[in-house]
Amino acid sequence: MLGKRMRKGFAATWLVTVMWVGSSARGDDWPQWMGPQRDGVYRETGVIDAIPANGLPVRWRVPIHGGYAGPAVANGRVYVTDYVRTAGEARNDPGQRMELSGRERVLCFDARTGELLWKHEYECRYHISYPAGPRATPTVAHGKVYTLGAEGDLLCLDAAKGDVLWSKALKTEYQTEAPQWGFCGHPLVDGDKLICLVGGEGSVVVAFDKDTGRELWKAVSAPDAGYCPPSIIEAAGVRQLIVWDPEKINSLHPDTGAVYWTQPLKPDYGMSIMAPRKAGNYLFASGIGRVGALYELRQDRPGIKRVVWTGEAKTALYAANTTPLIDGDTIYGVDCDSGLLMAVDLATGKRLWETPQPTTGERRGGHGTAFLVKHENRYFLFSETGDLIIARLTRRGYAEQGRFQVLEPTGECFGRDVVWSHPAFADRACFARNDRELVCVSLAR
Repeated sequence: MLGKRMRKGFAATWLVTVMWVGSSARGDDWPQWMGPQRDGVYRETGVIDAIPANGLPVRWRVPIHGGYAGPAVANGRVYVTDYVRTAGEARNDPGQRMELSGRERVLCFDARTGELLWKHEYECRYHISYPAGPRATPTVAHGKVYTLGAEGDLLCLDAAKGDVLWSKALKTEYQTEAPQWGFCGHPLVDGDKLICLVGGEGSVVVAFDKDTGRELWKAVSAPDAGYCPPSIIEAAGVRQLIVWDPEKINSLHPDTGAVYWTQPLKPDYGMSIMAPRKAGNYLFASGIGRVGALYELRQDRPGIKRVVWTGEAKTALYAANTTPLIDGDTIYGVDCDSGLLMAVDLATGKRLWETPQPTTGERRGGHGTAFLVKHENRYFLFSETGDLIIARLTRRGYAEQGRFQVLEPTGECFGRDVVWSHPAFADRACFARNDRELVCVSLAR
């Protein structure tokens, strides 16, 4: 009965979504993490149906340095951050922080040619684990680009010229330390606010005036800020800011920081990473340690009506490096324990199928990674092997429609070479980076 009710609700939600998309202009920018609406949906038209056997045209390649931060594309420009190491050993050990010296950089390229238009750099000492470089994708809005470095350097720059308009040293101003794996929460612009994960007593999340950097409000206490990007949902007719810290999911009033509700959800090692996903009147979140749940949201006021199921008692999906997508009544995502892409029934948590094809391939191993982006009735997947894949994902299975190696995997995870960076899709192209180069690959039909 639950499944039927949920499917009916999802069908209505999908119809509304289709009607909204159909009535909107098709954007060709990717100005932040997971796209214009932070939903992992690529809405551009005139894009290839499948990847041909002879591959895809590479428009340009340019050298950059280390980092996990994906690129952002807006107004004909590509923005990406990296780290130029000058001293120290960049060895990956999940339990140990590394001491490095170097410079973090913000780079701006012409999206059509790859020409470097400007760069801004600053000295930055690292004391984090997996210290390749910055983690957070730049956020571009209203002529400004916002970047968050791995050690908490928050910058607002003029998007056209690269001039610093304001900056914050979050560790100093809020008396906090970088989480074990660095500052990761991709900054969110909401109205006149820039909302960021920070840390410190009462300041897990802080809203700044996006134009001046003045603090507008701060909220929530936790051992540290965690790694989950802030996101906005609407439920019970109310806009709610969702922030998952290492101990609990928080729903806040976006304009004031007042807490609507909290729900305990504590993954291992403080690894609250994925952005909780809303589908119809339900919210899903999960993480390492077989921790996860589906919540039914209240419809009369902000709150949790009930826990539909918990991952501890189900097979379910336990996400880490990438945020899953919900399509109708199915969750598609990568499980951190097995490293497999899988489909999970949203109503029950039951696994429908799983495959290593777009993640680790024959290498197999935990923390396998593929970044998922939906386009029309298929998906673009960017694998940890550096492959761009087009595939159909349904409740019945996984069917590839071609793949092309865009980049060499230059990072390392548990003895595997990996690329752990979310690509951008704009201008009928895919923009992706590793620790050596930024690449633009044509997707034009």
